[in-house]
Amino acid sequence: MGVGMQIVYLGFPGAAPLEAEAGAQLVRLARFDALVANWHLAIEALHPGASSPLYDVRLDLITPAHELKPVARCAGASAEAAIRSAFDLAEKELETVAARGHAH
Repeated sequence: MGVGMQIVYLGFPGAAPLEAEAGAQLVRLARFDALVANWHLAIEALHPGASSPLYDVRLDLITPAHELKPVARCAGASAEAAIRSAFDLAEKELETVAARGHAH
């Protein structure tokens, strides 16, 4: 698989479980490698000093033509759940793009 992912953490140092979740989601969407050259994932802790921070996850893809395509923005109390939600939205969008491509 030649597709890569850049992960940026904002407001906190990041964590191995978040990288593992993002990696698992990337593998899950490997079937769309022809449509995606790279993924950008930003995970931001909003109110990081609070007892229960809120996480904002933004997911963008880079097409093989080097176009930036914002895909999803999800938020939640669990960064892992927000990552899964963002990739779920990306999957739906990529399925639509793939279906249009096969229709021609």
